[in-house]
Amino acid sequence: MSSVQILGLADLQADFAKLAKAQSTKALRRATLVGAKVIRDEARARAPKKTGKLKRNIVSASLRQKESPGVATAGVRVRSKGKEDSPTNAFYWRFVELGTQNMKADPFMRPAFDAAIAQAEGAIRTEIARAIDTVIGGGL
Repeated sequence: MSSVQILGLADLQADFAKLAKAQSTKALRRATLVGAKVIRDEARARAPKKTGKLKRNIVSASLRQKESPGVATAGVRVRSKGKEDSPTNAFYWRFVELGTQNMKADPFMRPAFDAAIAQAEGAIRTEIARAIDTVIGGGL
């Protein structure tokens, strides 16, 4: 899974310090999830549409990190658990993305990340600024 590091938020740091720890973690989690949804939507748009199963199983989720308090992480992945004929199992996504010995790769996850990263960063910044404005304005 690729990661994104947003630089240039030092000016927001003072305002963000006003948030309580629980509120800041919640706001960060919400903001990273908004960014992950942008990338998820792009990956769904680029996924092969033969049956639609692969497209339906591209999901975004907030990932909790116990060892790093105050850090929020969200990711985009393809669900691939369950039996082969399950509607929530697109186990073959890695063969499509990376190819096999006999099948040419048709990448969709990495190109989606590359194409949507700037838009995702903007969405994260907007969501963080909105959370700060809400708290400074009087409620979250």
